[in-house]
Amino acid sequence: MTTSAEQRGGRVEAYAQAILEIARVEERVTLVEDDLFRFARALEASEPLRVALTDAAMPLERRLSVIEELTDNKALPLSTALIDMVVAAGLANEFGAIADRFVELAAAQREHEVAEVRSAIDLDDDQLQRLTAALSRATRKSIEVRVVIDPSVLGGVVARIGDTVIDGTVRHRLEQMKAQL
Repeated sequence: MTTSAEQRGGRVEAYAQAILEIARVEERVTLVEDDLFRFARALEASEPLRVALTDAAMPLERRLSVIEELTDNKALPLSTALIDMVVAAGLANEFGAIADRFVELAAAQREHEVAEVRSAIDLDDDQLQRLTAALSRATRKSIEVRVVIDPSVLGGVVARIGDTVIDGTVRHRLEQMKAQL
């Protein structure tokens, strides 16, 4: 007997695999990764968006038009269609998990791991390259960095690579100094 958590995990895996295959056939894996990752973080950060996309009382056409409005000129049409597919299947609540698994699968094909980095500000190319190199050295793995702008991070960054969290925030450093005193 399978549990609902196992069924959900199976759906997440199946959709992530399907999205990877579609993106691969269209030769757009990296661009779709970026689009889906950004949309997943927007969905995660916005309660009104989450409610709108998961409200079964709202007609599907309206939910899909919300996606169209948000992604218009900001995402590939392919990415928008893939987001639509997940929402139309009634899996808007699982979108973040599906997108994250898709990014992991795509990175694994390139023999990389994904680091989700939270920063208060957008990182420039030089900062991103230095951070990627530092995380690769620290973990002894090839790392791909995905940046999430998070205003609650006052300074520095927090990186999550699988189950490993590296906290280089000002808040964390202050807490360490306080503990030492």
